[in-house]
Amino acid sequence: MMKLQNMLWVAIVLIIPGTAWAYGDISSSNLIACTAKFSRFTPPNNTEVAPKSEFSFFASTPTNPTSIRVTIKEQLVPITVTAKHDGLQVTGKIPASVKGTYAKINLAGKGPNQCEATGGWLVKVK
Repeated sequence: MMKLQNMLWVAIVLIIPGTAWAYGDISSSNLIACTAKFSRFTPPNNTEVAPKSEFSFFASTPTNPTSIRVTIKEQLVPITVTAKHDGLQVTGKIPASVKGTYAKINLAGKGPNQCEATGGWLVKVK
Protein backbone atom coordinates (compact mmCIF):
# COMPACT_ATOMS: atom_id res chain seq x y z
CA MET A 1 0.00 0.00 0.00
CA MET A 2 2.81 2.40 0.92
CA LYS A 3 4.68 1.55 -2.28
CA LEU A 4 1.56 2.27 -4.38
CA GLN A 5 1.07 5.62 -2.65
CA ASN A 6 4.72 6.59 -3.32
CA MET A 7 4.37 5.65 -7.00
CA LEU A 8 1.23 7.79 -7.21
CA TRP A 9 3.11 10.80 -5.81
CA VAL A 10 5.96 10.28 -8.28
CA ALA A 11 3.45 10.14 -11.16
CA ILE A 12 1.79 13.38 -10.01
CA VAL A 13 5.14 15.15 -9.67
CA LEU A 14 6.12 14.10 -13.19
CA ILE A 15 2.79 14.94 -14.86
CA ILE A 16 2.10 18.41 -13.41
CA PRO A 17 5.27 20.18 -14.69
CA GLY A 18 4.78 18.66 -18.15
CA THR A 19 1.26 20.04 -18.27
CA ALA A 20 2.44 23.49 -17.21
CA TRP A 21 5.22 23.52 -19.83
CA ALA A 22 2.73 22.61 -22.56
CA TYR A 23 1.43 26.19 -22.43
CA GLY A 24 4.80 27.65 -23.45
CA ASP A 25 6.58 30.70 -22.17
CA ILE A 26 4.16 33.44 -21.24
CA SER A 27 6.54 36.37 -21.08
CA SER A 28 5.47 39.84 -20.08
CA SER A 29 6.64 41.26 -23.43
CA ASN A 30 3.75 39.45 -25.13
CA LEU A 31 1.29 41.20 -22.85
CA ILE A 32 2.54 44.75 -23.40
CA ALA A 33 0.39 46.78 -25.78
CA CYS A 34 2.12 48.28 -28.78
CA THR A 35 2.65 51.98 -28.11
CA ALA A 36 3.43 52.87 -31.73
CA LYS A 37 0.30 54.44 -33.22
CA PHE A 38 -0.62 56.56 -36.25
CA SER A 39 -3.14 59.43 -36.33
CA ARG A 40 -4.05 62.84 -37.85
CA PHE A 41 -4.10 61.77 -41.48
CA THR A 42 -3.99 64.58 -44.06
CA PRO A 43 -5.69 64.74 -46.51
CA PRO A 44 -8.64 63.09 -44.77
CA ASN A 45 -9.82 59.58 -45.64
CA ASN A 46 -11.67 59.26 -48.99
CA THR A 47 -10.61 62.72 -50.21
CA GLU A 48 -9.89 63.39 -53.88
CA VAL A 49 -6.33 64.68 -54.46
CA ALA A 50 -4.06 65.56 -57.38
CA PRO A 51 -1.14 63.33 -58.37
CA LYS A 52 2.07 64.20 -56.48
CA SER A 53 0.00 65.69 -53.62
CA GLU A 54 1.61 65.94 -50.22
CA PHE A 55 0.27 63.82 -47.37
CA SER A 56 1.09 63.80 -43.68
CA PHE A 57 0.31 61.98 -40.48
CA PHE A 58 1.53 61.75 -36.91
CA ALA A 59 3.24 58.79 -35.29
CA SER A 60 3.17 58.50 -31.50
CA THR A 61 6.35 59.52 -29.63
CA PRO A 62 7.39 55.92 -28.77
CA THR A 63 7.50 55.00 -32.48
CA ASN A 64 11.05 54.41 -33.74
CA PRO A 65 11.46 57.10 -36.45
CA THR A 66 13.81 54.96 -38.55
CA SER A 67 11.28 52.11 -38.64
CA ILE A 68 8.47 54.10 -40.29
CA ARG A 69 7.66 52.89 -43.81
CA VAL A 70 5.04 54.24 -46.22
CA THR A 71 3.92 52.40 -49.34
CA ILE A 72 1.38 53.35 -51.98
CA LYS A 73 0.44 50.77 -54.64
CA GLU A 74 3.36 48.63 -53.42
CA GLN A 75 5.85 51.49 -53.99
CA LEU A 76 8.05 52.58 -51.09
CA VAL A 77 7.47 56.32 -50.69
CA PRO A 78 10.27 58.67 -49.50
CA ILE A 79 9.23 60.40 -46.28
CA THR A 80 10.47 63.10 -43.93
CA VAL A 81 10.10 62.53 -40.19
CA THR A 82 10.15 65.58 -37.92
CA ALA A 83 10.07 65.37 -34.11
CA LYS A 84 7.33 67.54 -32.60
CA HIS A 85 6.37 68.07 -28.96
CA ASP A 86 3.41 65.68 -29.31
CA GLY A 87 4.86 63.01 -31.60
CA LEU A 88 6.53 62.53 -34.94
CA GLN A 89 5.18 64.36 -37.99
CA VAL A 90 5.66 62.34 -41.16
CA THR A 91 5.29 63.89 -44.62
CA GLY A 92 5.60 62.54 -48.14
CA LYS A 93 4.19 62.86 -51.66
CA ILE A 94 1.97 60.55 -53.66
CA PRO A 95 4.10 59.10 -56.49
CA ALA A 96 3.58 60.67 -59.95
CA SER A 97 2.81 57.22 -61.37
CA VAL A 98 -0.29 56.92 -59.17
CA LYS A 99 -3.19 58.68 -60.93
CA GLY A 100 -6.78 58.06 -61.93
CA THR A 101 -7.31 55.51 -59.16
CA TYR A 102 -7.97 55.00 -55.49
CA ALA A 103 -4.78 54.54 -53.50
CA LYS A 104 -4.27 53.36 -49.96
CA ILE A 105 -1.46 55.06 -48.07
CA ASN A 106 -0.09 52.10 -46.07
CA LEU A 107 1.87 52.76 -42.88
CA ALA A 108 4.13 50.54 -40.80
CA GLY A 109 6.41 51.25 -37.86
CA LYS A 110 7.82 49.69 -34.72
CA GLY A 111 7.52 50.60 -31.07
CA PRO A 112 10.17 50.34 -28.35
CA ASN A 113 9.43 46.66 -27.69
CA GLN A 114 9.74 45.90 -31.45
CA CYS A 115 5.98 45.49 -31.82
CA GLU A 116 4.74 46.43 -35.27
CA ALA A 117 2.03 49.01 -35.78
CA THR A 118 0.22 49.32 -39.09
CA GLY A 119 -2.37 51.71 -40.43
CA GLY A 120 -3.32 53.82 -43.37
CA TRP A 121 -6.07 55.58 -45.22
CA LEU A 122 -7.59 55.81 -48.69
CA VAL A 123 -7.44 58.71 -51.16
CA LYS A 124 -8.77 59.09 -54.69
CA VAL A 125 -6.04 60.36 -57.00
CA LYS A 126 -7.31 62.40 -60.00
